[in-house]
Amino acid sequence: MKQKFDVITSTCVPLPLENVDTDQIIPARFLKATDKAGFGDNLFRDWRYNADGTPKKDFVLNDPKYGGCILVAGKNFGSGSSREHAAWAIAGYGFRVVISSFFADIHKNNELNNFVLPVVVTEPFLQELFKSIAANPKTEVEVDLPHQTVTNKATGKSEKFEINAYKKHCLMNGLDDIDYLIQNKDKIEAWERLNK
Repeated sequence: MKQKFDVITSTCVPLPLENVDTDQIIPARFLKATDKAGFGDNLFRDWRYNADGTPKKDFVLNDPKYGGCILVAGKNFGSGSSREHAAWAIAGYGFRVVISSFFADIHKNNELNNFVLPVVVTEPFLQELFKSIAANPKTEVEVDLPHQTVTNKATGKSEKFEINAYKKHCLMNGLDDIDYLIQNKDKIEAWERLNK
C-alpha cells in the first residue's frame, strides 16, 4: 500500500451519497481481522453484494462503466466510528484518492495513514464532478499533490485543496510515520544528546 504520490490522473467511481459512515464502508462483522489483506473485497459489502454473495448489479462498484483509482463521494464521508479498517478497505480496493466536500476528521487521518489522499473540494465543484461523470463515465480527474490542485478534465475547472505539510511530505516520499522517524534517526539522537 505504500506508494509515492505525485500527480494522479484517472477515471472515477461516483458515490453521490451523503453521510456514508464507516459501518457502510466496512461492516462491523469484518473487524475481527488484524491483517489489512483482503479488506478491499468487502468494501461497501452490504451495498455491493446480496446475502448469498452475488453482486448487486445496480451498485456502482459492480457497474463496468465505472473504474479508476479515484472515488468521488458525497458530503460527510467516513462519519461514525473511528475504525481504521474502513481506510484499509478503501486502499485495499485500489482507490488512491477520495474526493468529497467534507470528511470526518478521524477517517480523513486514517486514509492519510494508509496512503489514500482525501481531497476536500467545495460542494459546487463536487456536484460538477458528479455531473461530468454521469454524462461521461470516461471523464478523468487530475489530482496534483505537489501543487495541491484537483482538476475536472471534462470542464478544465480546478480547485486548490489543503493538506498537512507533514502528511504531504510522507505521501510524496512513500513514508509512513515509522519510516519518517527512521529517516530522521540521526537528528533525533543528536537532539537527545544535546538535551540530556
